[in-house]
Amino acid sequence: MPIDNPPIVSPATPRQTRASEDILVHISAHEVRVAVVQHNALQELHLERTRSRGLVGNVCLGRVLRVLPGMQSAFVDIGLERSAFLHVADVWQANTPPLAIERVLHEGDRIVAQVLKDPIGSKGARLSTHLSIAGRYLVYLPQDPHVGVSQRIGEEDQREALKTRIRALMPPQERGGFIARTMADEASDEELAADIAYLLRRWRQIGEASLRLPPPATLYQELSLAQRVLRDLATENTRSILVEAGDAFDVLQNFANDYMPALASRLGRHHGDRPIFDLYGIDDEIQRALDRKVSLKSGGYLMIDHTEALTTIDVNTGGFIGGRNFAETIFKTNLEAALAIARQLRLRNLGGIIVVDFIDMKNAEHREAVLAALVRALATDRTRTTVSGFTSLGLVEVTRKRTREALAQQLCEPCPVCEGRGALKTARTVCYEILREIDREARQFNPKQFRVVAAQPVIDLFLEDDSGFLATLTERLGIPVSLSVESLYTQEQYDIVLL
Repeated sequence: MPIDNPPIVSPATPRQTRASEDILVHISAHEVRVAVVQHNALQELHLERTRSRGLVGNVCLGRVLRVLPGMQSAFVDIGLERSAFLHVADVWQANTPPLAIERVLHEGDRIVAQVLKDPIGSKGARLSTHLSIAGRYLVYLPQDPHVGVSQRIGEEDQREALKTRIRALMPPQERGGFIARTMADEASDEELAADIAYLLRRWRQIGEASLRLPPPATLYQELSLAQRVLRDLATENTRSILVEAGDAFDVLQNFANDYMPALASRLGRHHGDRPIFDLYGIDDEIQRALDRKVSLKSGGYLMIDHTEALTTIDVNTGGFIGGRNFAETIFKTNLEAALAIARQLRLRNLGGIIVVDFIDMKNAEHREAVLAALVRALATDRTRTTVSGFTSLGLVEVTRKRTREALAQQLCEPCPVCEGRGALKTARTVCYEILREIDREARQFNPKQFRVVAAQPVIDLFLEDDSGFLATLTERLGIPVSLSVESLYTQEQYDIVLL
């Protein structure tokens, strides 16, 4: 069973201390919603729906469907609608140098793999055979004897001392190694030992299931979002975890008592007539996070456009007139925008390539200050980010690791009228398409009459402004054309019926 550890990579800049935060959890039968609030402002939103629970972290038993030597990749059936994708770089190998994928995998092979990325858009899930199981303080690496420490734990002597503690706590008969997560630095030996025992028990269950079940099968399911709040989101800066959950609160409290006892005292049940998200105005914040335009307090604004390939963010001064001069106005707007951009990336969960078009600044010191402000604001992001400097065109490129769908993809779908284009053909454009189609049909067939069925704006044009064009065509063809309105049609839909 090929196994290795996933990379734990520090961001491009040192981590800054996060401000005190409160975590709000709303659990219902159909979904779990989690909001991270700092200074009474929503900073992060996590959503998990019962019918579409995320797959990242799941360990699956799959079957190789196709091996593509030209792409050095394979497609694997893990029981989803679309085949999952596995690249040779994500295949664990003991060989040095590693072998080509066609020498490692073959069609029909059983394979144990872990989901790195959920299916997004038209892309299937991304897999890796570098397996790992995450706990509260440690990440277990079942076949790698390496003991490492997260790079977010700064001092070298701290790192070495933590490695020594972990090695001393590892059962001598067990294979594998561990990576210490950031929170491990504050954990006691008892807490680390409990985490080790939990992870080893989980791994034994996975191994037994891989021998017993036929593919495709799920061998290990990542914790629910409510449980991951305790394991991954809560830190020493978390003041409270307020839960509105009904009967599910007891389950979460028992989980905290068993695996994260240090957090149990911060866990509280929400009581009140108003839902917890209403009380903190979270739903209004979510609605604003779906808009293209983000207003800044100064009067400036951001325009955010998201595509499959990248996200663009344009900064504008708007109504901000600033102080002494225009350069100062631009500088202050860009500084405010840098902080807002970092928050919007977290809130909207935008990943991949992000291109920021700040307002052009002639002053080199202003550019450096804005770039530094953006880097500082992104340094507290839980998701790995990197920031490049200004390009020759004055753009800043940010990359942010993408493991799940953006907020808009989770909550919205493409418009059925414009099909995601964001624009519709004008009624006149559709009229002229219909005229061309009638001319085309008349050359191929010999109908006695045409009937045009279309939306009201299109029919109105044929009856008014463009009636002369329709009359000219019918006179030339010698075939009458009747018009009919269909109220259910969109502006671009029409039918031409041959009678």
